[in-house]
Amino acid sequence: ICPKYADEAEVETPLQSKLGILANQVGVLGAVAAVLTFLALLVLWGIDVSAGRITPDASATLSAILKFFIVGVTIIVVAVPEGLPLAVTIARAYSQRKMMKDQNLVRHLAACETMGGATNITTDKTGTLTQNRM
Repeated sequence: ICPKYADEAEVETPLQSKLGILANQVGVLGAVAAVLTFLALLVLWGIDVSAGRITPDASATLSAILKFFIVGVTIIVVAVPEGLPLAVTIARAYSQRKMMKDQNLVRHLAACETMGGATNITTDKTGTLTQNRM
């Protein structure tokens, strides 16, 4: 990394922060659903045992609890959207390409999010964006 830019921290874009919040909410919802499913399966199994439909021996009990736990873990794994970051990156790249067709040079994908929502852009006489400094 160039020493000039070594001290600059990576700033999170608004879209990235919203996606982070969404991922956390989906994770919590998946964990709650997994725990509730695990508990519901245990209660149903307990009802079956108390009604006499299942004879509880040690290996069958352990096997049933393990199956219920696996179902809970599966719900958590399925709840996490793995393709979401990829879809966002593809959408940003598409935006960058579309802006290039409009003769807007965007060097960083994160800038597409900001530039795509802009209505007025102030530049100097050569058309270069500045940092509002002389």
